[in-house]
Amino acid sequence: MEITNEQPPQPGRGWFWRGVTALVRAFALLAAAALAAMGLLTCADIAMRLAGFAFTGAYDLVRILGLLAVAGALPLTTAVKGHVAIEYFFDKLGPRARLAVDSLMRAVMILALAAATHGFLARAANMRRYNEVSTTLQIPLFWLFWVLAASCALTALAVLFHLAKPGKEMVGP
Repeated sequence: MEITNEQPPQPGRGWFWRGVTALVRAFALLAAAALAAMGLLTCADIAMRLAGFAFTGAYDLVRILGLLAVAGALPLTTAVKGHVAIEYFFDKLGPRARLAVDSLMRAVMILALAAATHGFLARAANMRRYNEVSTTLQIPLFWLFWVLAASCALTALAVLFHLAKPGKEMVGP
């Protein structure tokens, strides 16, 4: 018997949704790497300060890594329905009203995420045009808004998945 790491194809999942799921997982890895790097960088900065040295640019790097951690975690959090929800009033509704409210809220989320994606792309274009850079290390910042735009677009796709395929899991354990 041969052991492989290959996952069996999931029923009802086309190539598009498998691709979106792979991107969600890739963004989760980005978030994990950014969070780990932020912890290591903070520890290194503290150790260097105790030794009497300065870590030039630590603040810039922590800000960038923090943004990457949040942007990377958002699609996975949405895909696994990990957001905090207040269901007190939602539970008081009947099944049809729940479906209507849930569908309406998901549609609003998709529109809001699409607007955020557009706004981040516009901001990235402006930052690139005016060569905006980080304070200390002079790192160009426009690409961070590309990452944010991609994160919002991917999150909107995760919401769309749950709207189109209710009850199905987008990302499993």
